[in-house]
Amino acid sequence: MARKNTDKVVFHQIKVLDAGAKGVSVAKAPDGKVIFIPNVVPGDVVDVQTFKKRKAFYEGKAVKFHELSEHRIDPICEHFGVCGGCKWQNMKYSQQLFYKQNEVKNHLQRIGKIELPEFEPILGSEKQLFYRNKMEFSFSNSRWLTEAEIGSTEDLGNRNALGFHIPKMWNKILDINKCHLQEDPSNAIRNEIRAFANANGLTFFNPRTHEGLLRTLMLRTASTGEIMVLIQFFEDDKANRELILDHIYEKFPQITSLQFVVNNKANDTLYDTNIQLYKGRDYILEEMEGLKFSINAKSFYQTNSSQAYELYKITRDFAGLTGTETVYDLYTGTGTIAQFVSKSAKKVIGVESVPEAISDAKANAKRNEITNCEFFVGDMKVVFNESFIAQHGKPDVIITDPPRDGMHKDVIEQILKIEPQKVVYVSCNSATQARDLALMDEKYKVTRVRPVDMFPQTHHVENVVLLEKR
Repeated sequence: MARKNTDKVVFHQIKVLDAGAKGVSVAKAPDGKVIFIPNVVPGDVVDVQTFKKRKAFYEGKAVKFHELSEHRIDPICEHFGVCGGCKWQNMKYSQQLFYKQNEVKNHLQRIGKIELPEFEPILGSEKQLFYRNKMEFSFSNSRWLTEAEIGSTEDLGNRNALGFHIPKMWNKILDINKCHLQEDPSNAIRNEIRAFANANGLTFFNPRTHEGLLRTLMLRTASTGEIMVLIQFFEDDKANRELILDHIYEKFPQITSLQFVVNNKANDTLYDTNIQLYKGRDYILEEMEGLKFSINAKSFYQTNSSQAYELYKITRDFAGLTGTETVYDLYTGTGTIAQFVSKSAKKVIGVESVPEAISDAKANAKRNEITNCEFFVGDMKVVFNESFIAQHGKPDVIITDPPRDGMHKDVIEQILKIEPQKVVYVSCNSATQARDLALMDEKYKVTRVRPVDMFPQTHHVENVVLLEKR
């Protein structure tokens, strides 16, 4: 039964059935519509207060628990449920893997509608906490308040925050005490920056009025132990800027790279800003099988270093290289996969649209003394054409790791035209991957599929597919 409550509906004794998209769980309302509910686990039985009704579904929140799922565990993070970052932290890791494997299978079957082999088991992450090598935090002079704080008559004091955006609220920042995503000294550095700024009266950014000194903080770490700290300032205040930067460098002498940027644009993206080196060097080094990769402030690098190594090993295994092949690595980024497989190939050609990434790729290849890799910059659908292939040779194997939107149809058409023996397709979005596999089905058969969990405690999953020429 359901009852009206201030024009909203409460559904009673609803069993949560499945884990759905974007980390939100799924149940069925008495009228047959789907209900999307955050912060619950399949198997929970709950009362649901709806707050949004659409033609085919409701959105709601659990207001009372009648039964707890056998797959439920206590979340370790004090910020769980408010932060929105680790939505599955209340679910056993084995079940997280089960739902990720299921999602990939459903996408490839339902969207792809192609013949598929038996899936290989998803590769779980050895680290389920403290696995990220890059974190970005925002400063705010008006932190997010809990319901208890809003109802309190006490003086809430300092409202400054350094933390994460509340989901769907661009101007609300949750003050983070301890995050379980990045290894220390990440928490210590962030908390020290906030404490020092508060103690010295440094102003925190106001996203509505566009005022304040401190805007964002980025922390990057590497498996080598190297650390990068980048503070983004909104105002160009040299004295206070140097005050906090000097303090951080003195307090954490293990910092490899201390950088800053003054950014008074409307948005806080770094890609079109002039980043300044303050102390150390302007990059940190990551290492994998003896290969060294420099990572600068604007570099793209897989955010789970240890699991990236496992992902690349699976990619190399699927490619099955013998040393005689010409390999094209499309959407090569900073060339990590290209260099990782280079010792097993005759020649590797990497293509990427971001000029800075290609500069990094070339510098890394030189550092690693790799001579059989070449890197080219350009829009994939434009560069990857007949004259390019004539110049660099027809590929025997293509490795492709496109962004979430998948491959452009012109790129797929070109692959179908040149017919390499194998295509290894790495994807962070199995829905668009499934769409692309369907487009390639006329000439290619999917012979291997293996999901890889790069992001424990979240719904995100990578997937590697091997396509072989029919």
